[in-house]
Amino acid sequence: MPVDIDVDHVARLARLALTPEEKERFRVQLGLILEHAEKVREVVAGDVSPTAHPVPRSNVFREDDPEPSLSNEEALAGAPQVEAGRFRVPRIVEQE
Repeated sequence: MPVDIDVDHVARLARLALTPEEKERFRVQLGLILEHAEKVREVVAGDVSPTAHPVPRSNVFREDDPEPSLSNEEALAGAPQVEAGRFRVPRIVEQE
């Protein structure tokens, strides 16, 4: 079942300037993609419960053990500007 696609409209939405050859190539490619997507929809999967991961997993996180870290001076060593022991950055919000 061929799918008719308005490639001009899709290109306008994506702000693409396409040549006539590109439009024809993309029309064919997009049609094939939509046909394949329709085939996937036809798969009967009523007995398959929705999952977030294809393989069952449990507690994949490591323990959160405190470890030594950088000192304040080491962390700020490469900063272009420092003020009161913190990174100095340009103000981006005006105060009233």
